[in-house]
Amino acid sequence: MNGGERIARVLAAQGVKVVYTLCGGHVAPILVGAKNAGLRVVDVRDEASAVFAADATARLTGVPGVAVVTAGPGVTNALTALKNAQLAGSPLVLFGGATGTILRGRGALQDIDQHSLVASAVKWQTSVERVGDLERAVERAFAVAKSGVPGPTFIECPVDLLYDEALVRSWYLGSIKGKSLVEKATRGYFGFHLWRQFSEGGFASKFLRRKGTGWPELAIEPEPGAVRRAAGLIAKAERPLLVVGSQAVLEVEHVPQVAAAIDALGIPTYLAGGARGLLGRNHPLQRRHKRREAMRGADLVILAGFPIDFRMEYGTQIRRSAKLIRIGRPGEDLHQNRRPTLAAQADAGRFLRRLAERQAGGDPSPSHSKTSAWKSELLARDHQRDQEINQKAAQRLQAGINPIRLCQEIDAALADDSILVADGGDFVATAAYTVSPRRPLSWLDPGVFGTLGVGGGFALAAGVCRPEAETWLLWGDGSSAFSLAEFDSMARHGCPTIAVIGNDASWNQIAREQVEILGDAVSTELAFSDYHRVAEGYGGVGLRIDRDDQIADALAEAKRLRAGGKPVLVNAILGQSDFRKGSISM
Repeated sequence: MNGGERIARVLAAQGVKVVYTLCGGHVAPILVGAKNAGLRVVDVRDEASAVFAADATARLTGVPGVAVVTAGPGVTNALTALKNAQLAGSPLVLFGGATGTILRGRGALQDIDQHSLVASAVKWQTSVERVGDLERAVERAFAVAKSGVPGPTFIECPVDLLYDEALVRSWYLGSIKGKSLVEKATRGYFGFHLWRQFSEGGFASKFLRRKGTGWPELAIEPEPGAVRRAAGLIAKAERPLLVVGSQAVLEVEHVPQVAAAIDALGIPTYLAGGARGLLGRNHPLQRRHKRREAMRGADLVILAGFPIDFRMEYGTQIRRSAKLIRIGRPGEDLHQNRRPTLAAQADAGRFLRRLAERQAGGDPSPSHSKTSAWKSELLARDHQRDQEINQKAAQRLQAGINPIRLCQEIDAALADDSILVADGGDFVATAAYTVSPRRPLSWLDPGVFGTLGVGGGFALAAGVCRPEAETWLLWGDGSSAFSLAEFDSMARHGCPTIAVIGNDASWNQIAREQVEILGDAVSTELAFSDYHRVAEGYGGVGLRIDRDDQIADALAEAKRLRAGGKPVLVNAILGQSDFRKGSISM
């Protein structure tokens, strides 16, 4: 059994079903081993997409995703996606190829210091030195990725640990034919090195002991006293508000119970990030608009797995007199930017479940008579905002499609099992107001890093993990170019995504403020490119529309083609709208 087969055996034992990769000679034995072990190997066109796909797989399944990339540029190409997974709290294991153990620092192909580059983007990393240590390295990487605040780990796999011993021996010893003293010494040195490398030695990698690469073994179960205090604060509140973020749905198997807990608590709720869709489409407790105003009016704000960062204006949205409960996994700074009344270090989903259990057991809950006016006020604001959006959607633009109407018609076309992938700026942010995920774990966006380019990898993973679901990829025209080549991967691997590009020939989220403030559109202008033709070239089907009255028929045709197994790209030529004026975040 070679090193690649050893790794594949552990992956299967960890519950991994799919490995994402861009091939390379340094890592080929892992890929062949994975295939022979019954795992699905999905190859992509850019290493970043492999890591994005692993990230999305973890979010959808709860099992850490796996990506395998070759040495050097394979690893560096993956860095942005790796950092995105870290900031999103997505558990994954990245395997990176490396030059042979005995050739490091001697000018071998693609030999660089990968650990220094990766260090700030992972929870833990190692470089394995012996074949016998591969399994334990993989097991530890999975344990770290899942513990505490989930995140990525990295295993550097030297090429001479992955191939068969006989072949590796021939690489090192085959060219040494002479009998001179130097050649004998060289042969002896290589022989000893190979004996040590292929022996079943202990776990001795120096990188396992590198400062800062350990991880805390911290509990994520809520402390009963904190749950009791939170329940007391909720019982006294007249204007409570709950904001649920991505950390609340990390335990995928318990997501339905988290949704039931929110329903039982009866608190008006905003959903953010990966928690979007948690309550379904039209839950009476869910509010979608005017969150800033709601935060400023609440007397109790509960942040469940959602940090206080730029999205909450660093805490200034919460009035000073309000009580504040912050719930987050270990590692999240629960005191950042705003000191809470109660900081509960725990899994946010579990904490909400424990709160609901206490309430079901007889703890007092917010009085309906005290909170009904508050709920009515928030509901009225939502209805008012919906009316404003409908009025904007009804406007006929001078040229091109009204982006708000396009998003509304996408929402109307969604199947109940749809998965939505969001990759873009202005167009995708418009969709966030108007397109509603139908169920939990059906919305994939990059997260707090705001990374463009997640679309191709995320959509591919959605098609692999949930082939029965209807995957919709909402793309800005700027962001689409980062991963448009993954239409090839979707076509080859049978992942019929429906991609809709909001094509306004601009990096519009930037252009809005740049032009108004600086008076110059430099570097923000694109062309109304024929993205649909690119999709066709990669094995998909392309449709182009430029009028509002074409939208419904195009989306219906896209759904028909998708049902037939083809990935489809709808290139929607947009007109200019001021819907999102003032959209820069700091």
